[in-house]
Amino acid sequence: MNATEKFTVETGSINVYADLGYADSAEMQRKSQLAGEIARAIKARRLTQEDAAALLGIDQSKVSRITRGQFRGVSEAKLLELVAKLGRDVKIVIGPQRRRTGKIELEFA
Repeated sequence: MNATEKFTVETGSINVYADLGYADSAEMQRKSQLAGEIARAIKARRLTQEDAAALLGIDQSKVSRITRGQFRGVSEAKLLELVAKLGRDVKIVIGPQRRRTGKIELEFA
């Protein structure tokens, strides 16, 4: 690109999956956050993928896919279970809705 060419920069939202037009963007974002937490926990515990797989009760190839962000076909419930197996506390809080439809969000301590 030379100095005379112009380009447009578009500011995205906080959810890249919504920006890309995924119908299930909120779920995809939560699953992405959980997969990231799984990868961080594995790294923090200095586990190999084989050791992590044995601890989690899944195949090493599935550990590899999840930690690389390939989590389609893995439920949020399963990802939450894996986070807990890696020694993280998982707390689900249900409160009154403040709008017509409730929302689901994750918070990491």
